[in-house]
Formats: sequence, C-alpha cells, structure tokens
Amino acid sequence: MPFVLIRLLLISFKYPSYRTKWYERFGFVDWKNSNKPLIWIHAVSVGEVNAAKPIVSSLLKKYSHYQIIITTVTPTGANTVLQHHGDNVKIFYLPYDAPFCVRKFIQKINPSILIVMETEIWPNLYQACHYANVPIFIVNARLSQKSMKGYQLVSSLTKNTLKFVAKIAAQTEVDADRFISLGAQHKKVSVVGNLKFDIDIPQSIKEEAEPLRHYFSVNRSVWMAASTHSGEEEIILNAHKRILSKYPDAILILAPRHPERSEKISLLCKRMNFSLVGRTEEKSFDSNHNVFLLDTLGELQLYYAASEVAFVGGSLVNAGGQNMLEPASLNLPIITGPYTYNFFEVSKLLLENEALLLVSTDEQLAIKVIELLGDANRRHSMGERAKAVILANRGSSQRAIALIEPYLSTSI
Repeated sequence: MPFVLIRLLLISFKYPSYRTKWYERFGFVDWKNSNKPLIWIHAVSVGEVNAAKPIVSSLLKKYSHYQIIITTVTPTGANTVLQHHGDNVKIFYLPYDAPFCVRKFIQKINPSILIVMETEIWPNLYQACHYANVPIFIVNARLSQKSMKGYQLVSSLTKNTLKFVAKIAAQTEVDADRFISLGAQHKKVSVVGNLKFDIDIPQSIKEEAEPLRHYFSVNRSVWMAASTHSGEEEIILNAHKRILSKYPDAILILAPRHPERSEKISLLCKRMNFSLVGRTEEKSFDSNHNVFLLDTLGELQLYYAASEVAFVGGSLVNAGGQNMLEPASLNLPIITGPYTYNFFEVSKLLLENEALLLVSTDEQLAIKVIELLGDANRRHSMGERAKAVILANRGSSQRAIALIEPYLSTSI
C-alpha cells in the first residue's frame, strides 16, 4: 500500500493533468455535507461529460432535493462540467483507485448512488461503494472489442468487480453481450441506446453564429475540421491546400481535440505557408487569412453552426473517432476517416442513411469537401438526413433514468 501511494504521488508530479488538485486524487476534498442526499456522477473527460449532460439536466430538474457531485480526471473535463452546469453541481477530481483514497472520498461525500459514464471499471472504487451500500450504475455503457480483450486478461478481477454493479445501461446489444461475457449478470444489463443522441442544441444557435459568418465573410466558403488529434492536422492542411486551388477564398476552421496543442499546430500552419488567426488572439480575420485556429473549449457548436461542411477528427489516425452527432444536429454534411470504432453505431447509422462520407487521405478529403462546397442541394439533403438519424434515436436518457429512479427518493 505505501509503495502504491508513493508511485501515484510521483505520477501526479510528472504529468500536469494529474498534478491539478492532486490532493483530491488522494480523497482529501473540501466538502461539508448538507442535509441533502447526494448523487455522484463520474465522467472521465469531455466526451463523457457531454454524454452525461441530459442525465444531469433531468436529475437537477426532477430531484432538486439532491446535491449532485461530478468527478472527472482531466482539467478539460472539469471545465466542460462548469460550462454546462455552473454552480448547480460540485466538481471534484476522481480519487486514485487505491483503497485508502476511495474510502476517504466516499466517507467524505457520503453519496446515495454512483452513476459511472460509459466504461470506467475501478475494482477498489466499486468494492468501497459496495461496502458503503452505494448502488453503482454504469450508464451509456460501451465496450469495444479492444477494451473487452484487455479486461479478459484480468477476467477474475473484472467479474468480481462487475458483481458490485446494480445496473448496466448499455448503448447496444453488442455492448450488453460484451459486459455479460465479462461476468455481468444478465438481469442487471439493459439496452437503452446512446445518450449522445439526446444532444441539446439551442434553437438560437444559427442566429448566434451569424456574427461569426460576418467575421469570416459571408461570401467565403467555410469548412471545419473538428476534434483533430496529433498526426491529423498535416493531412487536413494538405487537403486545404488542394481545396484552395479550387476555391481560393475557402476558410478552414481547425479545432484540435486538445487545445494545449494549439501552439504546435500554429507553427505547423506557418511552416506550410498558411495565414492564420487564433481564437484567443481576438483579432480581425481578413481576406489574407485562410485558417482559423479554434484554440478554446466550449465553443465547438457555435463554430459548427458557422460552417458549411464538417470533418470530424480522431478518425484519420487510429484514435477511434470523435462525436459526429454535434454537426449532425446542426444539419451539416459530415466527413470522417476510417477509424471510428469508438462511435461504431453512430457512424453505421449515418452511413446507412447517406449522411456521412468516409475518406482516408488528404486527396480524398479535399475531393469530398470541394464536391460539397460546390453543391448546396447535396449539403442540405445530407444535413437533413443526419438530423433525421438523431431524431429517430432520441430518448435513451429517460430510459437510463428509469433504471436509476427506484434507487432515489422523491423527497427528503
């Protein structure tokens, strides 16, 4: 035990994301229990925080007599929680999965239930919750083939951990079967769908994006490459060079998945002779500029709404892809790369409904963007089909909450 804690402490000082409020990761949190019962939600980072949004919103509305705590493991995840929910929830970092750390945290906050988003199976945390009589729910549960193989390497530990879970709300039948194969009891597993289909886009977002369109120029074509990962930007910028040969005034909005990489991306743009403006520079975008670097968090929807075509990253490199439902909800035609296994169901539905295009190279990406920029009718029809996919698959958040509600009281 002492060796584990010393190792974790050394890790916390080596990596910035672990160094942030490192004392919270040992279970020491500044928290005074009120008279309210407490719902604890764990969302590891930005994607899970976004997926949890409809659940949190519903719980805040229907169970206002509860306090909600959300834990995450990244500063970007914590910032996203703050942007979505403000002072309505309390934010902490998840303690290390060491017995002392999780016991200390649970004793301090005294939760009524724990809702874990997607796939976070922590043996010590789950066992500590069990001993403290805290029901555990895995919501929006998904399990890739790769993750399942990893858990199978420690099959006995995984099976013993899953027995502490009250309910698993799986995204698909495939996910449900994989959890059952790892040892989850069949009666505890339900298929409720993907929470990300319950995405909430303000009706005013298009109006809010109008000033952005004027900032870029209403006469210039704008396409967006969002949630890009290391190794993708060079491919995307090479595609943009090809696009500029057809549409010399075209603008690329480049939004990296991790804004802390923006300085390196900016240097890459300059090395490839692009003229760019960064969001944090807050300066005018004139006719000489052809790349806009979105180096902030929490504004992706707005910039999608100001675009005509969306490429979704994490897919030209083997990162599993990023969420395609935000651009789909804004009626945008979507392009992605071949690596979309983290969003297999979403990409399959979009492809089946002819709302998604797949590319593998900068040349293919350029060709598809050029085709779409030159065909407003095709952009519109693809966007309408993408939005229809979302509307046809909504409701999973309410199905998930229905599994949780028997464990919540309707009043104090």
